[in-house]
Amino acid sequence: MKQRINLLIAFSIVALVVLSTVQCYLVKTTYDYKVAQFHTEIKNEIAQITNNYSDIDSALVTKKEFLYKEIGTYYIQGKKTKFQLKKTILENEFTDVISLKIQQKLKRELPNLKIDFAIVLNKFIIYQNTKKNDTIFSEKPSIQNKLYGNLASLNHSFLVRNYVGTTNGSFENQDYKLLTEDSMYVAVIDWEMIILKRMTFILVLSLLSIATLITLFVIAIKALIKQKKVSDVKTDFINNITHELKTPLATLSISTKILEQKNIRDNDEKFISLVNTISRQNNRLQHLIDQVMANSLAENQIELQKEKIITEDFLLSIIKDFKIGNPQITIETDFQTKKTILVLDQFHLTTAILNVLENAVKYGSNKILLTTKNYQNQFTIAIEDNGIGISKNKQALLFEKFYRVEQGNLHTTKGLGLGLYYVHQIIKAHQGSIAVMSDLGKGAVFTIMFKV
Repeated sequence: MKQRINLLIAFSIVALVVLSTVQCYLVKTTYDYKVAQFHTEIKNEIAQITNNYSDIDSALVTKKEFLYKEIGTYYIQGKKTKFQLKKTILENEFTDVISLKIQQKLKRELPNLKIDFAIVLNKFIIYQNTKKNDTIFSEKPSIQNKLYGNLASLNHSFLVRNYVGTTNGSFENQDYKLLTEDSMYVAVIDWEMIILKRMTFILVLSLLSIATLITLFVIAIKALIKQKKVSDVKTDFINNITHELKTPLATLSISTKILEQKNIRDNDEKFISLVNTISRQNNRLQHLIDQVMANSLAENQIELQKEKIITEDFLLSIIKDFKIGNPQITIETDFQTKKTILVLDQFHLTTAILNVLENAVKYGSNKILLTTKNYQNQFTIAIEDNGIGISKNKQALLFEKFYRVEQGNLHTTKGLGLGLYYVHQIIKAHQGSIAVMSDLGKGAVFTIMFKV
């Protein structure tokens, strides 16, 4: 059974991991799709705002074209090197003004998004009729070649468009053409939160699915473990009841065979002794059967025959009967109450208190003190023994059905694990309570309380 449960747990964990992995993969795929969709939306919206710079400020564009022509003329005249021309292009006087104009337009047209941008120059090539074309620079997109914008890095940005422009010019009858290529990159502030908001439903559904799977898995495992415990308890109970029944049955079998002998039947003393033995063993069998049947009932199913009794006298009668069966045990009383009248079921309560006393003997006690007192409108019965005691971690289990403390094999008595459970049920049926205080090796005190 245990091996099957472990195997099922292993398969369940594997299945849970596989399903969780698939779920995570689907979420990641959806996330990537949402990101791509978001980028496409941004590209389309920005494309509608600015396909070129003419809609920003035509005068500034004219100045920019004039700058490019001037740079082309400088180069043809040989007044500046390529490095100087590149520096002049990137550090032109229109950078800040055009950057601000574009930023304002993006903010005006896309008020729900916070956008940083950069327009970087990739190519600046001069074509002459009499000479081969000459490349001032042609590089991969880099933030160092930024013309306009406030982006400090291209790492977390994406490309929204490329723009290729041409400018014609002439100097001393030498015609030339300028080819420029620039790219616009944008970065949307908090774009991850925008994507996550769009995925809220999917994320919640996925988390609920995984949580449901884990919950069902835990419930199933708990049910299996509980079933195993019930099975173990059932097996343990059958083994113990079999052990308990063997002793009286064996005694009855031996006594019956002895009675068949004529010399025994003729001896009145031996005959009466055997009959008494048979009677005691029969009573013991009946007691075992009654105990099992009684403990199959819950406290609200026990039928009590209550009557008014003088509690101190009632307890003394129980002690008297207990001493007859256990003459080797010293039992003392400390009644701090007198003539307390309670409404109780004498039969069931007698059995309950005897179970506590017999339990003390079973677990090594040879001295018992029974104390009564009134405390906060409650009548308390404390039964203190000097037995082996009970460890703290086992005290909460004492009143569970079929539970037996592991050290319970003292004096060759195994028990059924029903005694204290029965006590608990009877006390609860009287609307009372029972508690235990103990330290291992220092005995135990069982306290029973009834409302006065």
